[in-house]
Formats: sequence, C-alpha cells, structure tokens
Amino acid sequence: MNESQKNYCFKKSSPTFPYFVYMIENLPSYIPSVFILTTILTLVLCFWIFKGSSLDGISGKSIYLILILIAWLSIQAFFTIKNIYSQDITLPPKIFLLGILPFILFGLYLFNSKKGKNFIDSLSIEKLCYLNLVRIPVEFVLLWLYLQKTIPQILTFEGWNFDIIMGLTAPIIIHFGYRKKNISKKLILAWNVIGVLLLAFVFIIAVLSAPYSLQQLAFDQPNIGLLKFPFSWLPTFIVPIVIIGHLISIRQLTKKDHI
Repeated sequence: MNESQKNYCFKKSSPTFPYFVYMIENLPSYIPSVFILTTILTLVLCFWIFKGSSLDGISGKSIYLILILIAWLSIQAFFTIKNIYSQDITLPPKIFLLGILPFILFGLYLFNSKKGKNFIDSLSIEKLCYLNLVRIPVEFVLLWLYLQKTIPQILTFEGWNFDIIMGLTAPIIIHFGYRKKNISKKLILAWNVIGVLLLAFVFIIAVLSAPYSLQQLAFDQPNIGLLKFPFSWLPTFIVPIVIIGHLISIRQLTKKDHI
C-alpha cells in the first residue's frame, strides 16, 4: 500500500503502531450501511429460526437468546471502536480470544449438553438454510472493501473466496430440496459440508492475511478492514452463526430424514 492510498483510507490512531491501526475514513456510506443491514437481517433470521423451537416452547424464551445476541453485538462494537482488536499484534489475536472463542465454546455446549442437543434438534433445517442468503450481500461488501484498499483481493470472489456460491445456491436447496423434495438428503448433506469447508478456507485466508506476526499472505494490502467497525461483526457474529447452522443441519441430516 503506497502513502497516497494510506492517507486516503486511514486516519492514524496512534504513532506507536503500524498502519493497520489507522481508522477507515472516506469510506462510502453505502458499504457500512449494507453491512449493518445484513447483520440485522442475520439477527432477524435467527429470531425466526428460534420461533417454534424447544426453547420457544418454554414460555417463549427464544427472545432471551436474541437479546443475548444483541448484547454480544454491542460488546463487539465496543471492542472494535476502542481499537482493542486492531492495536494489539500479540498472539493469540484479541479478536480470537474475545470475539471467536466464546462462540466456539457456545457451539461445544450446544452439541454436547442435553439441553443444547434438544434445542438444536428442534430447529428447522429448512429455516437454517435461509441463513446462507446473507452470504450474498457479505460477498459484495468484501468486494467493496477490497476496492477501498482495506482487505486483499484473495478475500473476495474475484480472488480465492468462493463462498458466494453457497448464497446463490441456497434458494435452489430450499425450493427443490425442502419444498419440492426433488433433491436427495445426501446431496443436501454434501452441500452443507461444502458450506463449512468454504467458510473454513476463507477463515484461514483471513487469518493469514491479517497484520499479525503469523501473516503469510497479502503483505501489500493486508486484511485490516475486518478489524474495524462494523465489519468485525463478520468474523465475530455472522460467520459463526452460519457455521453453527451448517453443523446443526449436518447433525440432523445424519440422524434422521427431514425431507
């Protein structure tokens, strides 16, 4: 990244840290706006999915889980605005410890506790499939961030990120797989497995292109945009939610026939 690009995209927050801690400025307003709306859509879909679950059957307690997710988003926004994620290059990254690890622990609880398993087995895997629709606007936001020199091209569908395929094929799976029942359970299972693998691959690229000591990719234009608000909600909320949705679907599809 040359000096003119740096001055255009970032505002220095501290003279003692490298360029990745600069605040994004002069970013077209439609980029964060679309992303915030996508995050809200993800939250609304979660509420829709939770309705009618075993949790909702207990005095409508699904609303409490939504309130917890809203609180989680608020906490992540606070950490990001305070530059907690972007000003510390030590390992392990703060965004992993404070933004990703809690979701991993939550997922382990869901899949290993009796209450957690009862809850996830009561969810509709057809509704869970709708979560993948948010991958379409997310991929366009990533492309726009690349054009603004805040993430590398390899994190977009013009590079090594093929995740948009899952968003584009989700309506096909919903219509022909769950409604028309013209797609076999094995094919839907394979689709979900591919969805997890694609997200895992993009996650590895994002980690290896981030400006930490383990960076191996994109030194000329590293992944700094996802360490800034509101885009930090992607690795700390949207991606974990979509992955958990895939894993729940895989669990149900390997246990019993839903279609």
